[in-house]
Amino acid sequence: MLHLVVWIVLCQSFVQCLFHNRTRPNIVMVMADAFDGRLTFDPGRRVVQLPYINYLRGLGTTFLDAYTNSPICCPSRASMWSGQFAHLTQSWNNNKCLDGNATTWMDSLEKSGYQTNMFGKLDYISGSHSLSNRVEAWTRGVKFLLRQEGRPVTQLVGNASTVRIMTKDWETTDRAAQWLRDTAGRLHQPFALYLGLNLPHAYKTDSLGPTGGGSTFLTSPYWLKKVSLELISVPKWLPMSAMHPVDYYSTFTKNCSGEFTQGEIRNIRAFYYAMCAEADAMLGQVLGALRSAGLLDNTVVMFTADHGDLAMEHRQYYKMSMFEGSAHVPLLIAGPGLASGRQSTQTVSLVDLYPTVMALAGIPAPGSLSGHSLLPLLSWPGASPAETHPGWALSEYHGCNANASTYMLRKGRWKYIAYADGQSIPPQLFDLTQDKEELHNVVTKFPKVGAYMEEQLRSIVAYPKVSQAVQLYNKQQFISWRKGLGGYYSKVIANLRWHVDWQRDMLANEKAVDDWLNGI
Repeated sequence: MLHLVVWIVLCQSFVQCLFHNRTRPNIVMVMADAFDGRLTFDPGRRVVQLPYINYLRGLGTTFLDAYTNSPICCPSRASMWSGQFAHLTQSWNNNKCLDGNATTWMDSLEKSGYQTNMFGKLDYISGSHSLSNRVEAWTRGVKFLLRQEGRPVTQLVGNASTVRIMTKDWETTDRAAQWLRDTAGRLHQPFALYLGLNLPHAYKTDSLGPTGGGSTFLTSPYWLKKVSLELISVPKWLPMSAMHPVDYYSTFTKNCSGEFTQGEIRNIRAFYYAMCAEADAMLGQVLGALRSAGLLDNTVVMFTADHGDLAMEHRQYYKMSMFEGSAHVPLLIAGPGLASGRQSTQTVSLVDLYPTVMALAGIPAPGSLSGHSLLPLLSWPGASPAETHPGWALSEYHGCNANASTYMLRKGRWKYIAYADGQSIPPQLFDLTQDKEELHNVVTKFPKVGAYMEEQLRSIVAYPKVSQAVQLYNKQQFISWRKGLGGYYSKVIANLRWHVDWQRDMLANEKAVDDWLNGI
């Protein structure tokens, strides 16, 4: 009799577990690299054909004000995977992010019974990226000005029928789509799949050698045809002499202080948009696999990116900036039971994805998370009214191509940017309803707003202390690296990405480093 009771209880538990698993949605995230979020809604979306992003727009919710928590690859992804702000995980640069044993939302899903699989670019664990990238981040406080990147250029390859340009991403996408078609549909538990793309991040410039960064915008005529060339704007620039000091440093170190013709600027922007179109097609491959496997109706699909790309706005390309082109990311979420064809004006950020995924899966979220569930904004029927979002986003940056730690608070119409590296660097305040191009710093015009945003920022993060910790880390890391090189130090540091400028006056640059280390 006892055995029968035990057997009945086990059967009931199994049925309950099976029902629970079948009612929990599958979760698929596609994360691009350097995708400007403003291209996912009007007017930005008119400039390039993105049919699969537009398809997701119709199926779900598009967030109009979604932000990265750090506008550079590894720290941004560390925040997305951990659900914590960069200063809490001490994700200071592309080489210093999460430990290998850090718990991510994918780990939490796996522990709760999800079948998980990850493809492509992950980039959230410490230890990756180039030596140049590391040294440039450590030495950003040194009083010299050296070009660290290649001048942005364009390259056209193939012909009007050449589709697969970023072959590495296509191969990864093919493997993810194959897994969805062949494996996911046969599972008896819900699954979670992550696909990380490299596009539309600029390609390495071969002529710069092995230490060169990504400064080539590369595509084919096939993808350029997706771009409405007549709608490409040439962004307004402030004169170099009128730039904020950190923006001046960024423009110079990104090798953008020289002259550019309007044709060059238009081409860079057109090629970037074409690369976004190719990334969109990879999203389409995933959506097609879900549909062909009969999984789309029970799968929540998310599309986002680690950061954007300035694409020559503010006389810069790349990211590493709090301007919209760099910090504004796409965020589209669609799935069973969620609102369709909706646009949310709530200000959100990537740390919100961890608690959102937990809520979707019916898993209690850890108390240490920095973000908030977005389900109430998605009209999820089971969302509790108590789950409210504070309506602001924090982003911070501590890496290369910026000579001060940078903190951005976006709240309502205002964007406030503060700097703290032991220097007297003025803050910036932009009214994004009146100044979408972010050309007019109104912090002195609206002192009460500036004071309020400063107070709000300090209530979220004690940023002067964070900056001190970053400065100490940078010096310790540099000293350790230099000591390890011994007599090879002078040769190695002179041949990093800044070698052209460094070698013009090697002794002066080495002295500038020594002065920095000695606090001079």
